[in-house]
Amino acid sequence: MEIKVINKSKHPLPHYQTAQSAGMDLRADLEKPIVILPLERKLIGTGLYIALPKGYEAQIRPRSGLAYKNGITVLNSPGTIDADYRGEIKVLLINHSQEPFTVFDGERIAQLVVAKYEQISWQESMELDETVRGSGGYGSTGK
Repeated sequence: MEIKVINKSKHPLPHYQTAQSAGMDLRADLEKPIVILPLERKLIGTGLYIALPKGYEAQIRPRSGLAYKNGITVLNSPGTIDADYRGEIKVLLINHSQEPFTVFDGERIAQLVVAKYEQISWQESMELDETVRGSGGYGSTGK
């Protein structure tokens, strides 16, 4: 599937790192470095604008290395880019560490995963079908 993209950044387009990668790394497009203090959040631009086909979304997900090594993650994870959005892709990062973190221009800050979805319609009812699990919720299937 091809997706139209406008690249206003000075960086190459996101690409898959391996043949079976689900996500492509998004890079920060910055005029100057941005410092994210502990427990602070910042919206980071990528310089990318896309036109997704109807029935698809783009999900913004954290990069595992940034989370593990630096405590940096995507705050509204996964973030959703709807098929009718035409603005710049931005990433909302939060610093969960005790140390300031500096985001530099061109740094890989998140992953983008394109996924198909369906819209639903509700059918109101007074009861639901029975299942083995029933209403068992948090922790009900494990120890």
